[in-house]
Amino acid sequence: MTQADFDFLRTLLHLRSGLSLSLEKRYLVESRLGILCRRRGISGLDALVRRLRLDNDRELEGAVVEAMTTNETLFFRDRMPFDMFRDVILPEKLAANVAKRSLRIWCAAVSSGQEAYSLAMILDEIAPRLAGWKIEIVGTDISAEILERARAGLYSQFEVQRGLPIQLLLKYFKQEGDKWRIAERIRGMVDLKLHNLLESSEHLGQFDVIFCRNVLIYFDVPTKARVMAALSQRLAPDGAFILGAAETVIGITTTIVPDKQHRGLYRDGRSSRGQAPNFGFAFDRPKSLVESGSHI
Repeated sequence: MTQADFDFLRTLLHLRSGLSLSLEKRYLVESRLGILCRRRGISGLDALVRRLRLDNDRELEGAVVEAMTTNETLFFRDRMPFDMFRDVILPEKLAANVAKRSLRIWCAAVSSGQEAYSLAMILDEIAPRLAGWKIEIVGTDISAEILERARAGLYSQFEVQRGLPIQLLLKYFKQEGDKWRIAERIRGMVDLKLHNLLESSEHLGQFDVIFCRNVLIYFDVPTKARVMAALSQRLAPDGAFILGAAETVIGITTTIVPDKQHRGLYRDGRSSRGQAPNFGFAFDRPKSLVESGSHI
């Protein structure tokens, strides 16, 4: 692959997905797009770039973006955000929203669905307390292919071994051959939509909770600021925002600010709150979610 072709692909990927590739990532581009070429019967990367330059093929552009997008995820990834959702955010939102009895959650860059389904299982564990509530979990991703995998809810033995407590595996999954399919009622709790974080998200509405974890690390600073500005518009004034453990808003935006009490939790900076309100409301942890050493 020539330097000119690499530069063209870097620009294309940045414009279409926000992905910022350093010069050191050339090997990754050659590897992943080489696989794409073989799958599509394209003779090589030079032929791929020629088609992209001349044909204005949006479908092929989308396939290139999908090939380069990292879809690493697992159930209850990093654990702490899910404990915080259950122990801090849920009691807060259930008290604050008691009049309208609704809760909307957005999982941005949902990948193959494990994050959204993890939240759905937490909510299902306290289902009796949510009687009469309208609960919405919206999961979005730029990749149509990965969303189809998420909708199927079918995971390998390796995937269910990563972070999923065995109690929840036995309760919410059914074995199909050498794979495991998550229960239909859990899949039904999650609305999966195709969405590019660089595009307007106004049509998605407003959310009480937004998970956008391990996404910003792939963007340059101007793109991070652009995405965070758009996401902050979708967060309710008293909402909760969760980033990845290696991500920060410092130097990027002031519209989302760290919560003063809980590490990894962020608030709407425009409301000048910066900390969680104390509603005096809490509930016991579901045992199956907190027992240590219970992973398979």
